[in-house]
Amino acid sequence: MTNTMADIETADVILVTGSNTTENHPVLSSFVKRAVKSGQTRLIVVDPRKIKLAGFAHKWLRQNLGADVAWINGMMHVIIKENLYDKKFVAERTNNFEELKKMVEKFTPEYTEKITGIPAKELADAARMYASAEKGSILYCMGITQHISGTDNVKSLANLAMLCGNMGIAGGGVNPLRGQNNVQGACDMGGLPNVYTGYQVVTSPEVKEKMEKAWNVTGLSDKIGLKVTEMLPKAHSGEVKALYIIGENPLVSDPDLNHARAGIKNLDFMVVQDIFLTETAQVADVVLPSACFAEKEGTFSNTERKVQRVRKAVDPPGESWDDWKIICEISKRMDYEMGYENAEDIMKEIAAVTPSYGGIDYERIENEGLHWPVPTEDHPGTPILHIGQFPIGKGNFHAIDYIPPAESIDEEYPLSLTTGRVLYQYHTGTMTRKTEGLNERAPGSFVEIAHDDAVKYGIEDEEFVTIASRRGKIEAKIKISAKAVSGTIFIPFHFAEAAANELTNAALDPISGIPEYKVCAVKLLKAA
Repeated sequence: MTNTMADIETADVILVTGSNTTENHPVLSSFVKRAVKSGQTRLIVVDPRKIKLAGFAHKWLRQNLGADVAWINGMMHVIIKENLYDKKFVAERTNNFEELKKMVEKFTPEYTEKITGIPAKELADAARMYASAEKGSILYCMGITQHISGTDNVKSLANLAMLCGNMGIAGGGVNPLRGQNNVQGACDMGGLPNVYTGYQVVTSPEVKEKMEKAWNVTGLSDKIGLKVTEMLPKAHSGEVKALYIIGENPLVSDPDLNHARAGIKNLDFMVVQDIFLTETAQVADVVLPSACFAEKEGTFSNTERKVQRVRKAVDPPGESWDDWKIICEISKRMDYEMGYENAEDIMKEIAAVTPSYGGIDYERIENEGLHWPVPTEDHPGTPILHIGQFPIGKGNFHAIDYIPPAESIDEEYPLSLTTGRVLYQYHTGTMTRKTEGLNERAPGSFVEIAHDDAVKYGIEDEEFVTIASRRGKIEAKIKISAKAVSGTIFIPFHFAEAAANELTNAALDPISGIPEYKVCAVKLLKAA
C-alpha cells in the first residue's frame, strides 16, 4: 500500500475494486465502513458481484468480468474531457500525459458501456465523484490482478490516481490489499525470480557484487528465474525435474488442476515444507515439518509495509523446526555454511544488504513496527509513499488499450465463472478447515447463482449440480444469492473435494505470470 490503513478513513472518496473487502480483509473493511458512516467519505464499489460492501456504497458499478481496463479508461475519458483532472500534478510530476489522453479518447461512456456493461451515466457520475475529491483512495485486490491483463489493470489504476493528483498525499494512494499474511514480507525478501531483497534486481552487476561480498561467494547468477506459474508447466514438459515447495498447496490453489497434477506427477523429486500434511504434501517424496507463526521468532511485513515483530508463544510440536533453520541445515549439507544463531541475526543481515530495511532492528520495533523504506537508523519510517516525487523522478502514465479475457462464453459454455474466498475459510483450508466452528459456518463448496439463472436452469437452492469447463468438472451445491448477477456464477476455491481450480484457466498475464483465476467459461448441469 502507498498509504496506511488508518489513512483510509481520512479520504473524501474511496474507490474499491477487485476486493470483496468485508470477507477477505474484514479488519480493513471496518475502516472503510466507519469512514462512510461518518458522513465525510463517499464510497464507489466496482465489482461483478453485489458484495456486502456494495450496500455501503454511494455508487456500485457492475462490470463484465475482465473489463477493468475499459471502465478505468472510461472514467479517465470523462475526467479529461470535463477538465476535472489535477493539471498542476500532471504537469509537474508526470510524463506521457498526451499519450494517455489519446488512448482514452475513444473510451466514451457509451463505448465503454458496450464493453463493460456499466451504464454510461453511472460511469460518468462515478468518474466525477472520484475526480471531485480532494483526497481519493483506491483499494484493490486479486479481482484486479488475477487476469491476463492484471498488470495492465494495476497500471490503469495508477494512471487514474496520478491523473487526479492522489499520490503522495494523506487519504490518497493506490493500495493493494495483500491476499495472504506476510506476502508483502516475502516479496520484500526477494521471493520473486528477478530480485534480491528490497527489489534489487539480479541483473545489476553492482547488486550482484554487493551480495557476493556479503555472502562471501563468487559466481552468483544474474539470470532471471522462473515464476511459480511457469514451474509446473515446465515440470509437465520435463524441463523442471525437482520442486521444493514451502508453505504452498498448488494441488488446490493452482489453475487447471488436472494439468497441475500431471506436472507434479512428472517430477523426479518433490519436497514440501509445511505445518500440516496438505494435499500437495501427501504426494511429496519428502515432507519437512515446519513451525507455525506462534512457534517462532521473526518479523512479518504487513499490507501497509509495516515491519512488525513476531514472538514465540509456544514450542513447536514433534520434529517441527523454524523455516530458516531447515533451510540453513539443507544449505550446510550442500557445503555452504549459513551460520545464524537466531532470527535476530538474520534481521541484522537483512538490514545490512537491503536499503529499504537499512534502519530496522529488533530494538526499534520492540513495541511498534516501522513502515519501510527505513533507510537509516534515525529514519522514522515512511507511512506514505511518493510525497514530493516518485523514486524515478516523474511518474509515467501508461497508454493501455483494453484486451478481452483469454476465454469467453459461447453456446456450449454459456456462463462466466469467477472465483474467490469466503469469510469463514482461508486460502486452501490448510488451517481453517481443521477448525470445527469455522466448518460449521462454511462446511463446503457451493455455486453462487442469481435467481434468474436458477429459474432458467430449473434448479433450486441446495440442489447439487455439475459445473464443467473446457478443463474439468466438479459437483457442488447451488446457493441462490442476491450477490450474484445474471450470467455469472461464483465458486470459492478453498475446498479440495470440489475445487474451483479444476475449472479455471491457466492463461497467464505475460508480465506478472498470474493466472486468469477470475474469469472463464463454464456450463451447468443437474447432477446425475
